[in-house]
Amino acid sequence: MVVLKNLRQELSRFRLRVLAAGAFVLFCFGLLIARLVWLQLIQYDSFAERAESNRIAVVPIVPNRGLIKDRNGVVLASNYSAYTLEINPEKVADLDGTIEALGQVIDIQLRDKRRFKRLLEEAKHTDSLPIRTKLTDEEVARFTAQRFRFPGVEIKARLFRSYPLGEVGAHLIGYIGRINQAEKKGMEEWEEEDLANYRGTEYIGKLGLEQAYERELHGSTGFEQVETSAGGRAVRRLDHRPPTPGNTLNLSIDIKLQALVEQLFGDRRGALVAIDPRNGEVLAFVSKPTFDPNLFVDGIDADSWRELNEDIDKPLLNRALRGTYPPGSTFKPLMAMAALNTGKRSPSTVIMDTLTYSFGGHNYGSPETDRAGPKDMRLAIVSSSNVYFYSLANEMGVDLIHDQLQPFGLGRKTDIDLLGEVTGVLPSQAWKREYFRKNPANQKWFAGETISLGIGQGYNNFTMLQMATAYSAIASGGQRFKPRLVREIEDVVKHEQRRIASDALPPLPLKPADVAVIQNAMNGVTLEGTSRQVFMGASYQSGGKTGTAQAIGLKAGEKYSSIKADERKRDHSLYVGFAPVDHPTVALALIVENAGWGSSSAAPIARRVFDYLLAGLYPSEEDIAKTQLGQTFAPIGTPRKAADVPLPGQAGAPASAASGASAPASGASQGNAGPSQISFTPPGGGPAASRPRGHTE
Repeated sequence: MVVLKNLRQELSRFRLRVLAAGAFVLFCFGLLIARLVWLQLIQYDSFAERAESNRIAVVPIVPNRGLIKDRNGVVLASNYSAYTLEINPEKVADLDGTIEALGQVIDIQLRDKRRFKRLLEEAKHTDSLPIRTKLTDEEVARFTAQRFRFPGVEIKARLFRSYPLGEVGAHLIGYIGRINQAEKKGMEEWEEEDLANYRGTEYIGKLGLEQAYERELHGSTGFEQVETSAGGRAVRRLDHRPPTPGNTLNLSIDIKLQALVEQLFGDRRGALVAIDPRNGEVLAFVSKPTFDPNLFVDGIDADSWRELNEDIDKPLLNRALRGTYPPGSTFKPLMAMAALNTGKRSPSTVIMDTLTYSFGGHNYGSPETDRAGPKDMRLAIVSSSNVYFYSLANEMGVDLIHDQLQPFGLGRKTDIDLLGEVTGVLPSQAWKREYFRKNPANQKWFAGETISLGIGQGYNNFTMLQMATAYSAIASGGQRFKPRLVREIEDVVKHEQRRIASDALPPLPLKPADVAVIQNAMNGVTLEGTSRQVFMGASYQSGGKTGTAQAIGLKAGEKYSSIKADERKRDHSLYVGFAPVDHPTVALALIVENAGWGSSSAAPIARRVFDYLLAGLYPSEEDIAKTQLGQTFAPIGTPRKAADVPLPGQAGAPASAASGASAPASGASQGNAGPSQISFTPPGGGPAASRPRGHTE
């Protein structure tokens, strides 16, 4: 059977299909053309800018950090360049596998992996993180040959901080460390210009002058525009602005003196601050024990951190700035100065010292070595009479003592150019109400609490910086300055030096005749008093006062001999002084913790500081070794010329002084270690408070 097709109908359908297909094709081409117009005409500028930004990268160039030098130009903090192996986590698919593969090319220790993991947890947005630092040339060559295997991994040249003298002056110089999250959050509040200057910066000052003068030391960040390939590698440099190095800090510190004092302390704990009373410049700023700041530069490893942080001697604590101590008998000349200034006592007023002072049914005693008899002000200071100053404290009262001695800088910050200074305690009735605000029963000031203040015990607690500042005012006849560690800031680009003068404070209203009484009495201490053996044969005249202060309070009826076996419960040894008497150029205060009598431990160190500064003498090796053990008074052996003794770490330097100088070490990153101050245990209120044993020094 033959089926005839309707050709006209079939042709009509075909034409319709062709038209539909043609219309669809035209529509698709229309979409392509519209998209092309959108991309090439309307969005051209935007996409061209994005393409150019992908092709061109702006890389910040971190500036060289400024140097830190002592007053004689000795470099205390410098920089060196080294290669680091860094990983960009965003460009690595298998991070753990990549690290393991890298370990077959370059030595990567477990501590390196731990540090990288810690940095990865802390970092939110970053280009790259170091997995290994300070690569050798051989390691750089090995990785470069296999660079193609490790996308997202690269070698960078980084600047590292170096502290050539190691432990010497660590607390005052400080150290730098990687910026942590808390610091990054704080930086968000900076001005945009300051924040922009820290782009690319990964390290910041954490402690000491490195922290206090961070903006001066950092410098100005530069940049370079580079053309990059599709893989992100730099092809060529298009533009460049060099960074500006940080400024150089020239300190007032004499680092050789600093090293000598640290050596004289030996393994003992304590602090010393020496100030020029003529201008407030700090000559030595010692805290012992100390630490090696090089450990922190690249991140301290966990074992070293644990050792430092858990050490019972607290080497991270800046005792000169944050350690507070009872001043003991070194407080007595200040009490005498307050008495003269208020008219409570005249120099000729005689008090009968019976070795016991009775008040409120309690007896306040004197040591067995003291001598009874009539004593005027000079003899009371020279012989360190407790009874004289017990009675004086009772006559003056706590608030008058506070008001007279606070202007000397006690119980408040000195505003030295370091961060973290504590106030200490110069008590008053208002202070006690505030201190015990949560315990109203202890807010009342009892008259018996005033008695022990006269001999520097009770609630009195000051830093050695405060004590040195106070006696600097005594030495200068009332002239006061804010203590300063930095004397000049040098612009290394312009070769200009900016002098940083210590701020002169309003002078104290002291009568020259009254100042002369105190200075003469303190001179008597070195000639006929408790430190006469120490200063025997000195080529200059000095003034001073020894002190022995309780480390802990004794309970009623408790004997000192019962706790003496525990080294950390023994008395502190203190000394304050100035020299020469006729025109003082140095005033100092120091403490040797739990070392006993001030005349046997603290005063010998002060003598050697004065010998160095005034006579240019450096103690013999034998003398240093004996002084470290508290077994000297006047220097023994033949002293050397200070100019002939090399710095620690140099050829011929004493081994004990040079031991702290070490090369920077790598390890696990840690944040800033915030040391806590040495606190005191308040003796409590009322008659039940522990009473001083009655030291004579």
